[in-house]
Amino acid sequence: MYNRSFSLMSAQNSLLLLIDIQERLVPSVYCGDMLVFNVQRLIMAANALKTQVVVSEQYPEKLGLTVPAITQNLLTGTKMFTKKSFSVCAVPEFSSFIENEPAQKVIICGVELHVCVLQSAFDLMLLGKEIVIVTDACACRFRNDYDAAIRRLDSAGATLATTETVMFEWCETAANPAFRTISKLAKAKERERTTI
Repeated sequence: MYNRSFSLMSAQNSLLLLIDIQERLVPSVYCGDMLVFNVQRLIMAANALKTQVVVSEQYPEKLGLTVPAITQNLLTGTKMFTKKSFSVCAVPEFSSFIENEPAQKVIICGVELHVCVLQSAFDLMLLGKEIVIVTDACACRFRNDYDAAIRRLDSAGATLATTETVMFEWCETAANPAFRTISKLAKAKERERTTI
């Protein structure tokens, strides 16, 4: 009998958290188009595999809403949390939600890695969640901030992964009915991001 490692992500033990991928923030970050493309693929994979997606928005009155390229792929009823604190865990409604959420692994992508993503990740670890940072689906305005944040998260015990790693670990096997969808998402090119 196959005993799958607890270190691996599965569609059932994961929650995808999208942090502040907003209209005024995305254009200012390094590789914003690639960030949006990879987040789109993660959402579509999560939808195909029935993995819950949760969204936060930082001060949307000033920073705008989540970019339409992301929201168009979200399922009806997706949980969304508005915040002014940098950590989403400071939002009482989110804290209540996450403490009662059975998914042990929180897969995080968003903006900016060294501020809201990092602070949320550290607070989620304090709550006992295992954190996976999707390195090609997070961004900062400046590369040195990104590099420093990655090193700090890695040394604190967060797992670093890429979009494709997450999708294929969620899928687990080519026998999964969603495998064709995942395979297509993996083969998609960044220039096709509006059509995948």
